[in-house]
Amino acid sequence: MLNILKERFGYDSFRMGQREIIEDVLNGRNCVAMLPTGGGKSLCYQLPGYILNGSVLITSPLISLMEDQVQQLRNRGEKRVVALNRFLSYREKRDVLRELASYRFIYASPEILQSPLLIEALTRINISLFVVDEAHCISQWGHDFRPDFLKLGLLRQTLGNPPCLALTATATRQVIADIVTTLKLDDAKQHIYPLDRPNICLYVQYVQTVEEKIKALKQLVATLPKPGIVYVASRQWAETLAEVLREDHRVSYYHGGMDGEQRLLIQQQFVYDQLDVICCTNAFGMGVDKSNVRFVIHFHLPTQPEAYWQEVGRAGRDGNESIAILLHASGDEQMGQLMIDMEFPTKEQIVYALDALRHGRKEMGLTDVQQRLLLYWLEQMNMQEDIHTLANQLYAHIEQRKQEKIKKWVFMQRWINEQTCRRRTMLSYFEQQPLLNERCCDRCGADIYVNAPVKHIQQIHLRPWQEELCSMFAIKVRTND
Repeated sequence: MLNILKERFGYDSFRMGQREIIEDVLNGRNCVAMLPTGGGKSLCYQLPGYILNGSVLITSPLISLMEDQVQQLRNRGEKRVVALNRFLSYREKRDVLRELASYRFIYASPEILQSPLLIEALTRINISLFVVDEAHCISQWGHDFRPDFLKLGLLRQTLGNPPCLALTATATRQVIADIVTTLKLDDAKQHIYPLDRPNICLYVQYVQTVEEKIKALKQLVATLPKPGIVYVASRQWAETLAEVLREDHRVSYYHGGMDGEQRLLIQQQFVYDQLDVICCTNAFGMGVDKSNVRFVIHFHLPTQPEAYWQEVGRAGRDGNESIAILLHASGDEQMGQLMIDMEFPTKEQIVYALDALRHGRKEMGLTDVQQRLLLYWLEQMNMQEDIHTLANQLYAHIEQRKQEKIKKWVFMQRWINEQTCRRRTMLSYFEQQPLLNERCCDRCGADIYVNAPVKHIQQIHLRPWQEELCSMFAIKVRTND
């Protein structure tokens, strides 16, 4: 293990928890592992991949995350790695399926893993380890807008129940139980490590209006060491704030409404220090390998503590001092409640959608996300029931999910207003205690000052395309003289 750690990954020793997790994986045990953001979760399956006989199948929630992991492995000289996603052409996918057994690491989304052709190809090869990366998405996304996460346990059974490693950076006991149940993990060994990131100061800045919030954001971005991330609640706000900040900084926006290639380009520009700030929805950040993020600013209050802590954890992965600032204005509470209400269909919408299904109408009156979930829920139910009985059963399920989300939203509002230590209160949600920290939070007397080394990045000046082309082909540039 130590030889491979040094030769393949360039490390002399393991980080907290890695060795114990890897030893259990090599012994064929099912594991659920929770390590803090930046704690080196990917090593826990990548290193065993060089010892186990067979292929490691990694289920990953985002294309950008898959591509990032694949690129990192290739940079280390690994050629037997592939990501199955829409960037592959039909011919490339056909060739990959034909040679699937030759790959050491196979990355795929939960959705593509429902493909009958891929499932058939996977059953013909030796899967030595089944990995679910960002496993909290099973509970956080599977029940709400990506139901294929909930089918991963059945898929694992179809593949012969290979040993499973579920990895996450943020999960409550309830979420861990959901992961274990969904993946059908018998006698799973749980490796739960502290989530606290003592190098990140937590700060809430109160303002009265949205205009004051924008003004405060501009001042913070101008003052704080960069790079940094600004999280917002909607696509429109991501674009608006990027435009506001672009006059003085290298800024772009990122959200789920952009096409995949656009998002990948923006992510790479941020990773390689070509952008100072990125304004984004929660679609950005998961698995982004950037260690020197100095600040995370929340322009809107996240509706769930899990989302807040995951996003905060994208700062300071290099261990240097960083800060997470939440800008809060009166009236923000209404936005969170509205977002929760918009996620779920009303009872009338459910009845209309069921009637459309029964009569073969394509228009169901639901968003794409609501429609996918409705169809998944119907798979689990008796479709012979009359429409109103089905609608009542579905609405009861929706109300249960909605109340769970409202409970989390109430916690976040209480967290904003409580006078006690912010870190202690937030970690209590995950049933953990804070680590020793000198610059804890604003309730404990910390200020916004960040005393971290700032990497000054030279502004990139682009030459005219004619000069760039001549330079590429070593052609002397002609002048008018």
